[in-house]
Amino acid sequence: MATAIVAGVAIFVIWFWFSPKHTEVGYAPTQPVAYSHKLHAGDLGIDCRYCHVAVEKGPKASVPSADICMNCHTVVKHDSPKLALVRESYANGTPIEWIKVHKVADFAYFSHAQHVNKGVGCVECHGRVDQMETVRVSEPLSMSWCLDCHRNPGPHLRPKDQITNMGWAPEGDREQLGQELVEKYHVSPPTDCSGCHR
Repeated sequence: MATAIVAGVAIFVIWFWFSPKHTEVGYAPTQPVAYSHKLHAGDLGIDCRYCHVAVEKGPKASVPSADICMNCHTVVKHDSPKLALVRESYANGTPIEWIKVHKVADFAYFSHAQHVNKGVGCVECHGRVDQMETVRVSEPLSMSWCLDCHRNPGPHLRPKDQITNMGWAPEGDREQLGQELVEKYHVSPPTDCSGCHR
């Protein structure tokens, strides 16, 4: 009996801690407006920073306001029924209630600016968003996943002018380039608890 209980607990722990429900990998909520990152970031090549204006300046990347959408959509597809909520938001100033996709636990501190300004590209954490019709979580964003990068940041770095280039690939040896960028950008991420748990 005790063996069955221990086995049951072990199976539950393994199932829970390594399942996509725990890591949220694959999570792709239906948004209030069917926004295609594939179209905007991929096909049209709109830079991530055009919509996520605070990504280089603070902890949050920021969700774009309807004003940003309407910079184009006052002219492009301005009568589309798919954009009714965007037009309404723009007209009355009520924000669209987007559903957050990528979540870091409340007890962990994370700053987009610290990462982006040290050469960590968007694709490292968010995956190939430029190929996603609906944005989904592609990495676990777990403590161990973050620590793997903090302990060896070189392979995850790129030149700062390639931060939003989802298809960027280094010319030559990625390990060597990574080490050069670690030195050039003075990358020394914390690996102790207080780095993220403040």
